[in-house]
Amino acid sequence: MERYRELVQLIGQLDYAYYTLAQPTISDHEYDRLYRELVELEEAFPEQRDPDSPTQRVGGKPLEGFDSVPHALPMMSLDNTYSRDELQAFLKRVEKWLPDQVLEWTVEPKIDGVAISLRYESGLFVRGLTRGDGTHGDDITQNLRTLRRIPSKLRIGGGSAPEVLEVRGEVFMSRAGFLRLNQQRSARGEDPFANPRNATAGSLKMLDPREVAQRPLDIMLYGLGECRGLGQAQPSSQLRLLEILDSLGLPVSPHHWACHGSSAIFDALGSLEALRPELDYETDGAVIKLNQLDLREQVGHTAKAPRWAIAYKFAAEQAQTRLKRITVQVGRTGALTPVAELEPVHVSGTMVSRATLHNAEEIRRKDIRQGDQVIIEKAGEIIPAVVRVVPEARSADAAIFQFPTSCPECKTPAQKVVSTGALGVGWRCPNPDCPAQVRGRLEHWCSRGAMDIEGGGSVLIEQLVARGLVLDVADLYRLTQVELESLERMGEKSARNFLAGLEKSKSQDLWRLLFGLGILHVGAGVAKTICRHVRDMQALMSYGLPELVSMPEVGGVIAESVVRWLEDTRNRQLIHRLESAGLTMCSSLFIEADNPSDRHPLAGTTWVLTGTLPTLTRQQACERIESIGAKVVGSVSQKTNYVLAGEAAGSKLTKAQDLGIEVLDEAAFLALLASKVGL
Repeated sequence: MERYRELVQLIGQLDYAYYTLAQPTISDHEYDRLYRELVELEEAFPEQRDPDSPTQRVGGKPLEGFDSVPHALPMMSLDNTYSRDELQAFLKRVEKWLPDQVLEWTVEPKIDGVAISLRYESGLFVRGLTRGDGTHGDDITQNLRTLRRIPSKLRIGGGSAPEVLEVRGEVFMSRAGFLRLNQQRSARGEDPFANPRNATAGSLKMLDPREVAQRPLDIMLYGLGECRGLGQAQPSSQLRLLEILDSLGLPVSPHHWACHGSSAIFDALGSLEALRPELDYETDGAVIKLNQLDLREQVGHTAKAPRWAIAYKFAAEQAQTRLKRITVQVGRTGALTPVAELEPVHVSGTMVSRATLHNAEEIRRKDIRQGDQVIIEKAGEIIPAVVRVVPEARSADAAIFQFPTSCPECKTPAQKVVSTGALGVGWRCPNPDCPAQVRGRLEHWCSRGAMDIEGGGSVLIEQLVARGLVLDVADLYRLTQVELESLERMGEKSARNFLAGLEKSKSQDLWRLLFGLGILHVGAGVAKTICRHVRDMQALMSYGLPELVSMPEVGGVIAESVVRWLEDTRNRQLIHRLESAGLTMCSSLFIEADNPSDRHPLAGTTWVLTGTLPTLTRQQACERIESIGAKVVGSVSQKTNYVLAGEAAGSKLTKAQDLGIEVLDEAAFLALLASKVGL
């Protein structure tokens, strides 16, 4: 099998040249020919297959789950700041801890991805872990093996391989790959991912490595964990470490700066920010590190983060473009929302062509006209918004927008709605059978925050409504495999998956169903509040205004909206049809008012969430808090009992510390929720 071993080695070298160096040495046709020859040899002699063969990167059999494995050395998170003054203060603190030392610093891009650790033993890749809680991570080795930029063997050259080498870095999705993935999902009728980081995290947690292999994942490495047997190659600095990793065939960022003093650091930050739009991956800032590794040991670390490094976050990216025209979108509640149709422009990693304008008053207040040059940014780097007009660039033909007096979808005369909040006057379509409202209600019902039905995206819903197959959410549960397969871009597997998602949704809790119905003013939080006070839907349908108003956070406006919706004959028939279809009508959040002994000690407490948790999503954390009768709110105040803080926690954490509110990380949070004793 000499030819087989030769092909394994040769294709490994070709992969390194193509994926790591971006310098292909042969044509795609020639590469494919060699690869097919390797596959044919493995099929003819399966017992000789090398586990490190390039063919194995397509992924093995599906996993049953992920094992939790301890890190040899903790994986810490970084403190962060948006302020130049706070960055200066950080530098001065380190200088104070290290008097009489000439300090060197490095500046590297802060890649917006998922932190991981790779372990090599005797030069062979043996394990890959997520950060997890910093002390334990999920074993995602099989999924990481699908990334072609992760070498199965280190490039040792003439020396000997280190006994153990753990390297830390970031798995991410390129901007081009993310765009391509979302286009593919939309074509299949699936909801697009919100951003590359979410897509990356979801990909790494998939149980089928073959599916992971289809995702456009990449990796860059920048740090060390456990290290034994490097000998003379043991790095003395961060810059030397990057050189060593590169020489071993491990991918590192080509962009990093060596700096002496704050002036050079700020110059490097300016260079990185200018370079940011050209990078093919998301970066929301820079990481500033003490370059000398021996001095890092003297500075040490806190319980969560090193004292010798900090993340500096950039301000939200803005861009100027032309507002071609203003259109009006009809929401699921009939709300008419103006939308800015823009000349496509690149902002924070994606091409933006539309942005919300909120309402007619917003347009008047900012004096926004069709044809204007406008400044846009992505609020939270996700939602595009028009910040302001560029008045000096206004042309003579810029047109004032006239808000329509009828629904643009069904032509029903619009009704004026006066809000008591900051939004002021709005307009809505009063026709419940408006096709746009029907589509909106169906999409909302299928959304992740409501009934979480896989495949229920806008492409599928639009076809179902256009064909007259579905007019309300109960109709979804009457769909057949044949009807679904008759739709465009809907094959047998997609139809089967959607039907399975519908079946799974039948067991969702009552609060999700109540939220999914799209009752005006009833968000997820209000739905949960109501479901803590009602045992089932039958009980809720018997409630009047006094019972609802007596519930915390349910004021007169919300209570009146709920009662009006439940009194509508058509809505009551809808609930009956959903119940007949087998959907759950009971609340797991219900707490017996006359049985306080069953209450969790934390029932009634108020929580605030900030930052990114190691393993739990924000929704999962909220559900755990609410399951014991506590509530989650959006801002910190004197009434807050606890703050759950993860990585990149911001001003909420600072305010909690100033007020003396107890702050918990994920591990302490889970331990506290499991407790059955008083605090």
